[in-house]
Amino acid sequence: MISTESQPVFTRRIMGIETEYGLSSTGLPAERALSPDEVARVLFRPIVEEYSSSNIFSENASRLYLDVGSHPEIATAECDSLSQLLAYERAGDVIVDKLGQQAEETLREQGKAQAVYLFKNNVDSVGNSYGCHENYLISRHMVLKDLGKALLPFLITRQLICGAGMIAPAKGDKPAQFVLSQRADQVWEGVSSATTRSRPIINTRDEPHGDSKRFRRMHVIVGDSNMAEPTFALKVGSTQLVLEMLEAGFPMPEIDIVDPIKEIRNIARDITGQTELPLTEGGSMTALEVQRRIYEAAAQWLEQREEDGTGTSNAEMERVLDLWARTLDGIAKQDFSGIDREIDWVIKRSLFERYRDRLGGDWGHPKLAQLDLAYHDIRPGRGLYDVLLSKSMIARWIDDEQIAAAMHTPPATTRAAMRGEFLRTARELGANVTVDWTRMKVNRPDPHSAEFGDPFATSDERCQELLDYMHEHRPQG
Repeated sequence: MISTESQPVFTRRIMGIETEYGLSSTGLPAERALSPDEVARVLFRPIVEEYSSSNIFSENASRLYLDVGSHPEIATAECDSLSQLLAYERAGDVIVDKLGQQAEETLREQGKAQAVYLFKNNVDSVGNSYGCHENYLISRHMVLKDLGKALLPFLITRQLICGAGMIAPAKGDKPAQFVLSQRADQVWEGVSSATTRSRPIINTRDEPHGDSKRFRRMHVIVGDSNMAEPTFALKVGSTQLVLEMLEAGFPMPEIDIVDPIKEIRNIARDITGQTELPLTEGGSMTALEVQRRIYEAAAQWLEQREEDGTGTSNAEMERVLDLWARTLDGIAKQDFSGIDREIDWVIKRSLFERYRDRLGGDWGHPKLAQLDLAYHDIRPGRGLYDVLLSKSMIARWIDDEQIAAAMHTPPATTRAAMRGEFLRTARELGANVTVDWTRMKVNRPDPHSAEFGDPFATSDERCQELLDYMHEHRPQG
């Protein structure tokens, strides 16, 4: 049990999502295929032309940049509630897709009939992996490695309820098969400061993006990129509840699994949830039992969870718990009819099984691999996810109006509100500025800057001083 005496409990929690997108293109048979690096340069040309950089903060206060490996990436602005975070994560899809459409137009003008594809998945056709990273603000008093150890049983079994699912290709004497998670085979440690050399489930690099005396940032890099909104909500909402319980010292099942990294791979290959997980104190517990016990603790926690009108409401957490329970029940009974519009891996597997039967029952059929990839294509009207959504075969958690608003305005309830106003003013006035997660700087005529260490603050007189300075020294002509 983690000692949490005198520690604050953040039921209003700052959260963020970093999504890396797969990028590719296709053209006419006679055309040379463009490399991802070539496509990325065209994709980010409008950004570089406007900002002289491929790493910017956009008008909604999120970060847009080109990551290693020619992966476009969106890191959402700081959000303090589940639906708010989902809206900004979905807004990122729209922003990146608009760049993709612009890139196609640019290529057409160059006489290249190239279609640009952006995939919100985690593994490409040759096995390279790219991530969907979750960030949760926690108290500085929490010992991150102890917290990580307590979280591991939850995180390695969480794929049962929120995995994106994929068809794992044949390897050696193992045939192709459907697995629950795209990231399960890509992690090699439980808790570590590494990110790519030996990907851990939880990254401990100490970058709080805030007052380091008060806050830590817990960086979870084991999760899949989710297409279905309810799956995303269950992934983040369940994790938020578990963090609240651990911070509050609320009674949680103490589960210590002998080899979490080995078991995360085994769990991914068993849709029944019956994978036996050996425990360090002897005996074993199935993956489904681990999730059930943590769910039951979360349900008890919600009965006493206090709310003050900020953050994720108890009503929304009730929705999370309802979907969590229905998903566990569906797995236990192997009857997925109650969640086949809400959970990514269930949606995909049901669809793929229908096609597999027509194609002869082999998971390794190339048409199934094409379907798998098409599900994650973010282009409206082209991606398989969007087609299913338009036919009401996938459920929603938020609406289009929330996503549209998130594209152009920053979250009003976090520090991002100041960053967004600062960027908007700079753009209107033509001011030369620099920003990052905590710092805002007016570069000319003389440098003026301030650092904002409280991610919950929505206003600060120092921000107003910077705005006033921009107005006083607006470029002439």
